[in-house]
Amino acid sequence: MIYILVIILVIALDRVVKYYIATNMNPGDTFSVIGDFFHITSLRNTGAAFSLMAGHSTVLIAIPAICILAAIIYVFVKRHEIKPLLAWAISFICAGGLGNLYDRIMYGYVVDMFDFGSFPVFNVADIAVCVGCGLLILHIAIGDKDER
Repeated sequence: MIYILVIILVIALDRVVKYYIATNMNPGDTFSVIGDFFHITSLRNTGAAFSLMAGHSTVLIAIPAICILAAIIYVFVKRHEIKPLLAWAISFICAGGLGNLYDRIMYGYVVDMFDFGSFPVFNVADIAVCVGCGLLILHIAIGDKDER
């Protein structure tokens, strides 16, 4: 199934980028990619988005694990009925969630690197979750009226 392949590829890309940053940069190191607009900055985030809930690792592991498991079960139970846009959304959200969940379990923090100055620093997994959420919003907005 294409959705499983997407999950695997996103997780692999996330792991490769995080590994490169973690092995080649110290936390706090930064270098400019596009002037003052975009930097690669090595950060270790012990919290959730915007470093919220830093130090609450049990909650930050349990909640995504439960949500990802529920989404995967839903997809497999409804696999013949699920709309493609919803399947893509769930795939990206699960991939990003699993990428960051791996870091939290293995290291106690998430490696972040993409820095646009005034916006919080993020990673490939975060991008996948945001793309998935965008697709989910699109699915809800244009989905079948019968599903609503």
